[in-house]
Amino acid sequence: MTLDVLIRRVDPDVPLPAYAHPGDAGADLRTTEACEIAPGERVVLPTGVSVALPEGYAAFVHPRSGLAARCGVALVNAPGTVDAGYRGEIKVIVVNLDPRESVRFERFDRIAQLVVQQVERVRFQEVAELPESVRAEGGFGSTGGHASVGSAEGSDGQKGGNRYASVVSDREGQ
Repeated sequence: MTLDVLIRRVDPDVPLPAYAHPGDAGADLRTTEACEIAPGERVVLPTGVSVALPEGYAAFVHPRSGLAARCGVALVNAPGTVDAGYRGEIKVIVVNLDPRESVRFERFDRIAQLVVQQVERVRFQEVAELPESVRAEGGFGSTGGHASVGSAEGSDGQKGGNRYASVVSDREGQ
């Protein structure tokens, strides 16, 4: 199935979002501004397009894996959400996570991917208790799968799951 989405060029010269390969989920978004991002710096880059999504749909701005792998570029709020009612220019919050090298973008470089999905509208119903499940309250690493998750012991004497790692220990190389 193909969904028609209305799109407007804010910048008349910007190429429209496009899928690089058949079967791709995300259409490439480009920046309309050249910029250099220093290590640790974040910037908001315009894409030169705005969209009108049908009710019941949203678009999600995802990072590009090649930029992440080669340059350490990430999106601060990935995925960014474009609601059906939003009509402004899509902008992308980019951060350079490389500790040493700046990253340079030229006008019309591909910076992110736009994935359009159908979304459900829900009605929240408050209850005193939630029904039980196998997982229960286990989260943030409760299923293991990483050497540091299963072997770490917290101040409460328990191993693994449901504890946050210290940012300080990460900076010290642990």
